[in-house]
Amino acid sequence: MRNFTTTLKGHYDNHPDQVSLVVQFAGKDDVPITYRDLLKGAAGWSALYRKNGIEPGEVIVLIMQHSIELVYAYWGAIIHGAIPSILPYLTEKLSPERYRSDLESLVSISRPAAIVTYPEFEEEVRSALHKGDSVRAVILTGNDVPVEPDFSIMGGMNRQPEEVVLLQHSSGTTGLQKGIALSHRSVFNQLDCYSNTLKVSSDDVIVSWLPLYHDMGLIACFLMPVLYGIKIVMMSPFDWVRGPYRLMQSVTRYKGTLTWLPNFAFVFSAEKTRDRDLEGVDLSSWRGVINCSEPVRVAAHEKFAARFTAYGLNPSVLCSSYGMAENTFAITQSGFGYPMSVDEVDLEGVQIDWEARPAVEGRQSIRMLSSGVPISNTRVRVYGSDGQLLPDRKIGEIAIQSDCMLTGFYHRDDLTKKAFVDGGWYMTGDYGYTLNGELFVTGRKKDLIIVGGKNVYPADLEQLAMEVKGVHPGRLVAFGVFNDDSGTEEVVIVAEVDTEDPAEKEAIANEIRKTVTRGSAVALRHVYLVPKKWIVKTSSGKTARPANREKYLKEMAKAG
Repeated sequence: MRNFTTTLKGHYDNHPDQVSLVVQFAGKDDVPITYRDLLKGAAGWSALYRKNGIEPGEVIVLIMQHSIELVYAYWGAIIHGAIPSILPYLTEKLSPERYRSDLESLVSISRPAAIVTYPEFEEEVRSALHKGDSVRAVILTGNDVPVEPDFSIMGGMNRQPEEVVLLQHSSGTTGLQKGIALSHRSVFNQLDCYSNTLKVSSDDVIVSWLPLYHDMGLIACFLMPVLYGIKIVMMSPFDWVRGPYRLMQSVTRYKGTLTWLPNFAFVFSAEKTRDRDLEGVDLSSWRGVINCSEPVRVAAHEKFAARFTAYGLNPSVLCSSYGMAENTFAITQSGFGYPMSVDEVDLEGVQIDWEARPAVEGRQSIRMLSSGVPISNTRVRVYGSDGQLLPDRKIGEIAIQSDCMLTGFYHRDDLTKKAFVDGGWYMTGDYGYTLNGELFVTGRKKDLIIVGGKNVYPADLEQLAMEVKGVHPGRLVAFGVFNDDSGTEEVVIVAEVDTEDPAEKEAIANEIRKTVTRGSAVALRHVYLVPKKWIVKTSSGKTARPANREKYLKEMAKAG
């Protein structure tokens, strides 16, 4: 029977001394973990779960930072037969009030039997628990002892392919309430198909800084390599953001072949990596650097290629994917047997007519970067607002159907039923269009701003504003605020800057207005400059537009 635990047992039996993971910590030696190490560490945690009365099929929530402990605790839950779910640790980038509220919601809906965290975080966790909650144990780290695995007592050996193996929790406007339940079969269907699309082999080395509570980090950069015998080099997201050169150095040292990055990371890496940190760097081993998780942008790839081509990067390895946790991860992929496409379209057609018409000389246009073609077990459609299927170049809501989809939103049958139409098509909440079999994603449905009848995607405006000198890449947000006098929404851009000098701030604000107005169909008036760390992010690092809009409105109200 093929499930996660039997697959791990196969690695343990057949090549126990093969290095599965290399865990990196800034300023410390890298730690290689063999399959023997992995299963012994996981078995220690499994024993700890058993001691605390956790049964197979029950949910275990892990609130831990990048660490070897997290790796062992996760796989310990798997081989025990429990259902693990990794949540972000509370850091300075997250709102404490929002975090606590989300945790309370999660506990009440997902009903975990145990929460694993650090002693110093125990009080925070217990404050989110209420009488009647399902949590029977708050298990503190540091208590696990590696032991030889005894597969005869592991509940994970008997888990059926259709049973839930893990939960992923979304981090959008609904907080952490939507636990996405995935079965062994769905995950394997995804990984079989996606690894074939990427032409993955045992010679590949994945290098990643992505957090494991995000589907891109968990599925592509943790489950796939561990289950399929591919080496993974893992560093902390916080180490990467403090020094993005670390990714380049690790690719060089381990001859990395595959890396996944959100769009902002292409720009951030290009702008924040210094020449002195690239001495001896060789990126020629990369065969795929995959842009996913945010709207993908041509300019981000161009900046990345311009910065790192001199260090062996082949620009043709830059590619894109569209994915979401509800489909386990990947929906589409470009660049592997199917080159990336750029579609230059008429801006007015996109904003007014919901149509991606080819650009016309003398009119404003926008370059759309393809997210590729659907992977072989996934189908994609685009629906209009009236529920009708749309042809190529017509913009509507993207819908998907596959054999690797979620079992459902955990303990939320109401949300599960609402999400599907036409006999099993899942409505993604994203807008986009198709062209010659490829998918182009235009933006999130909930983020759309309507200004004077024009449909404006905030990510397009943010991309323009990021070109302004003095604005931090990825540290700005655009949203709409309704104006009663004009009867329509007006665009607001909030941007973080370093300077406190009034004249410099005014110059930056004016340049943002000019750049956005010139490059879009929006006459931008409202620019609000703020200090570093003002912008609210989701736990997965995405800009939380509704939360930032609320924060902006509160500050405006206080200012009178």
